[in-house]
Amino acid sequence: MAYDFYAAQAPAAGMPARQAFAIVPGQPIATLPAVIYVGGAGDITLRPVDSSEDVTYVGVPAGSYLTVRASAVRAAGTTATNLIGEV
Repeated sequence: MAYDFYAAQAPAAGMPARQAFAIVPGQPIATLPAVIYVGGAGDITLRPVDSSEDVTYVGVPAGSYLTVRASAVRAAGTTATNLIGEV
């Protein structure tokens, strides 16, 4: 078993992710991500956790991280691909 240097550390901004999971636009998100990795460039329409309205991030480059906690990523308005949530 590999040694986990971060095992005893409390989660905090800037810490390595402990979980990663695919986000499929239009599908429910079971775990709220701390950040969303964008594998393929495009727009992302999502619902921030403490909002009642959707917002669209336009022209997000491939390889970017969005530091937003989203409760949903919408299929309509999302053209970015290979989205990965991390916590």
